[in-house]
Amino acid sequence: MEKVSIEDLPWRERQVMDVVYRLNEATATQIQEQLEEPPSNSAIRAMLSRLEEKGVLTHREDGQRYLYKAVQAKKKVADSALKKLVGVFFNDSPTSAATALLGMSGKLSAQEIDQLQALIDKAKQEGR
Repeated sequence: MEKVSIEDLPWRERQVMDVVYRLNEATATQIQEQLEEPPSNSAIRAMLSRLEEKGVLTHREDGQRYLYKAVQAKKKVADSALKKLVGVFFNDSPTSAATALLGMSGKLSAQEIDQLQALIDKAKQEGR
């Protein structure tokens, strides 16, 4: 088994992984239905086999069909991708990344502001 990082996958394979993460578990047909301009069912199945060989997908049998699931938890993959994004586009500065995100979001609700403040307060208490 090859074991590659999801960020290093070709774009179409990343699209498949996005669908699998969104659905949590999916059949080849369900994945195909979720893709824009989807490849043929046989091409999807070949891609799913490659993703299993690369160590990012696993499957279980459910009667006549295979249900595919990501090997790594979504949060772990998201954390890794975010770290890479902050490093590449924001010079390893979480503050710059947060500023950019806040600039994109438009008006924040009072609840969102409270959530952000709670996270800031927690980070201060933990000395981060």
